[in-house]
Amino acid sequence: MLDIREIRNNAEEVKARLTSRGGDAQDLINEVLACDERRRAVETQKQHLQAERKISSKAIGALMGQGKNEEAETAKEAVKVIGEKIKVLDSEADTVSERLNHLLMHIPNLPYADCPIGKDEADNPEVRVWGEKPNIAEPLDHVALAENHGLIDFDAAAKISGSGFAVYRGSGAKLERALINFLLDLQTEEHGYTEVNVPHIIRRHCMEGTGQLPKFEDDMYGLEDGAMFLAPTAEVPVTNLVRETLLQESELPIKMTAHTPCFRREAGSAGRDNRGIIRMHQFDKIELVQAVHPDKSAEVLEELTAHAEAALQKLGLHYRTIELCTGDIGFSATKTYDIEVWSPGQDKFLEVSSCSSFGDFQARRLRLRFKDAEGKNHFCHTLNGSGTALPRLYVALIEQYQNADGSITIPPALVPYFGKSEIK
Repeated sequence: MLDIREIRNNAEEVKARLTSRGGDAQDLINEVLACDERRRAVETQKQHLQAERKISSKAIGALMGQGKNEEAETAKEAVKVIGEKIKVLDSEADTVSERLNHLLMHIPNLPYADCPIGKDEADNPEVRVWGEKPNIAEPLDHVALAENHGLIDFDAAAKISGSGFAVYRGSGAKLERALINFLLDLQTEEHGYTEVNVPHIIRRHCMEGTGQLPKFEDDMYGLEDGAMFLAPTAEVPVTNLVRETLLQESELPIKMTAHTPCFRREAGSAGRDNRGIIRMHQFDKIELVQAVHPDKSAEVLEELTAHAEAALQKLGLHYRTIELCTGDIGFSATKTYDIEVWSPGQDKFLEVSSCSSFGDFQARRLRLRFKDAEGKNHFCHTLNGSGTALPRLYVALIEQYQNADGSITIPPALVPYFGKSEIK
């Protein structure tokens, strides 16, 4: 969440940066300020009353010591009234603080100062392009390729779970497993991430910690009346591994990677990439998470994005990297790069990774801090990125490597994991 001091001291700038996102979050700032002012006023009143009660209590002791019991009893009644006033203020403080926290939990992060201004994805500038589109005369899409080679069974998945799911069979299942192992080995062995294997069912406060809740609850698969959720992304359980932690500065950066299934209700919406495995209710993903010193977060975002891109480069896949504009950036992010891989069968780029810096937005919710050399505590900065999502990587690989005779070439980097160089 945002720092209340920043809102208090720079309210107009905060409003302007929120306005650049679109929506109406900036309209909440005035109420935030009003709640903050009332909360501090109540706290001041409480402190004055507590000081008055303390003085009166000492006076009561002195009166009783002098045998002035009648005067002491009168003073006790006055102290009792003070206590009742404090209780009323405590109740008001709780109500105001609860409202203030509710408002802050619904306000998105501020786009960084130089974030491209725009309304939606059409305004996202291209940062770089790697490789070239493969020369395929009449490319088949991944659905046809999967059917021809028996890689994916959509009908079987529909019988089990409905639309938006897939059953991978034979070489199709092995190819997905090969990609998972390749991606994990790349990030752990070459880029220094520690692999973790995390639970896939997550408590509500952990979802709040990374910003998925409360705003996006309708997109999540909830359990136990909203007390638990299926993981929408490994970002949530992995980042929460360091929640409520006070680190030493020397422990930074923390770098973790994990493979998990991801579960999202928003997938498969009518007319939106709902053919095949491009948009799924359940899919696998490799996630990269870092917790870093605030001075390093801008540099680390570039590094983390390069780590995600490295997977596509080693697989020889044509892709581009774009920067998200203010109107397209995610709720918790302050800066984001999307990596989009080329899909010959769709004749367009598909997002396969989103790499974001969150500043201290998540760390405030998670109470994730570090102690500097002078013994002062600071909030860490957190970052994450897909390294990468499996379905669209799978799509791009079999579509970009399809051959005229119908076979699919396996790129050399993947052969040791898949066991052969071609799917015939």
